[in-house]
Amino acid sequence: MQRRRSLTLFFILLLSFPCYTLAGNDPAPPGVIQITLPGSTIIYAELADTPQKRTEGLMYREHLGADRGMLFTFLQAQAWTFWMKNTKIPLDIIWMNEKKQIIHMEQNAPICTRTDDSCPQYRPNEDALYVLELAGGRAESLRLQRGSKLQFRVP
Repeated sequence: MQRRRSLTLFFILLLSFPCYTLAGNDPAPPGVIQITLPGSTIIYAELADTPQKRTEGLMYREHLGADRGMLFTFLQAQAWTFWMKNTKIPLDIIWMNEKKQIIHMEQNAPICTRTDDSCPQYRPNEDALYVLELAGGRAESLRLQRGSKLQFRVP
């Protein structure tokens, strides 16, 4: 009987504490990076940090939410080339340097329906360590520009 009262009291105390959900400064789920843009807008970006994830990227996706994206991370800075083969939605492609400053953008890169490997390629004139893909038109609506600095931590 005493044990039952102790357990009951324990559960009452446990239920009296507030519950917390993913918001604010809480960590993003595994494989997702929280990126803070100038103006404090938050983007939740899937992390493309392996050769396989980088190769597939956002191919075959039918939709990308306004607060979603994909962050490509690399071990060394280079003028990384991207293309839109098998990508079903226009994208904004944003290259950043090691300081997480935007060095180049391709806005509204159109889908490519070619079946061979002749889709246009997009690349910056400077070396980049990170590349962020957003739904086409988001960079303009968020007023992103060359020199803008984004904030994120790569695990």
